[in-house]
Amino acid sequence: MKYKTIMQGAIVLGGLALGGAALAAGPSASMLANTCAGCHGTDGSSNGPATPSIAGIKAEYFIETMQAYKDGSRPATIMGRIAKGYSEDEIKAMAGFFAEQKFVRIDQDADKKMAAAGKRLHDRYCEKCHEDGGKLADDGGILAGQMMPYLSYSFADFTSGSREMPKKMKSKVDEMLKKAGNDSLEQLVNYYGSQK
Repeated sequence: MKYKTIMQGAIVLGGLALGGAALAAGPSASMLANTCAGCHGTDGSSNGPATPSIAGIKAEYFIETMQAYKDGSRPATIMGRIAKGYSEDEIKAMAGFFAEQKFVRIDQDADKKMAAAGKRLHDRYCEKCHEDGGKLADDGGILAGQMMPYLSYSFADFTSGSREMPKKMKSKVDEMLKKAGNDSLEQLVNYYGSQK
């Protein structure tokens, strides 16, 4: 009986020690990422019209974006407040998690004629930075397969000046708008939205 009591005590103490170590380590990357699911979808694959999918994006891009939300240099409706709630280590953990997830493209009702025109515009003005038709996770995120309303809102933020365009992008967008007109942005939206 004495041996049984000692063993039970050892098991309880061992469990407490391991449980304490797990708590001290903080939440796992997947636990942190689950807090994003309400808006960005399970594992970062959004199905909300105004919310981007963040699955498969580069970790560096995720970190830069979250830091910009935190310091207010990137405008947001709610992300500025949310980003402030995470430490740098937590943001890095989430960045690694989302970078490993598969980007899921959603079937959308894109206008075929506009998408064809958008492909030509992409090839001429955007492909150099957003390779493979915008499918690659690059320094600007994944464009192909993003929700079309989100892309439209993003273009509106960029062209209104409420969100700063990188210098290279501004040069290309200004040239495109001058030569192809304002419809060019909607054509690009339809092109990116049409990709599966």
